[in-house]
Amino acid sequence: SQMRRAAVSIVSNIAEGAGRNSNRDFLRFLAIAKGSAYELETQLIISHKLAFVNDSDAKILQGELVEIQKMISGLQRSL
Repeated sequence: SQMRRAAVSIVSNIAEGAGRNSNRDFLRFLAIAKGSAYELETQLIISHKLAFVNDSDAKILQGELVEIQKMISGLQRSL
């Protein structure tokens, strides 16, 4: 599914960027990972509006995605 692809993309880009030899490359991959996190958040909102995800699950998942986005931003700032 699109949501699974976006979720896998987040961690895959962080891992690939961490394996690069420069902060510049790592920052580029972190930007892609953050974009995937926002994409996943959008897909979650749509899924919730279409009643594929209930209110309580949507709230929990959205909160977790916001935390992931903040962690990626913090990592970007640290480089």
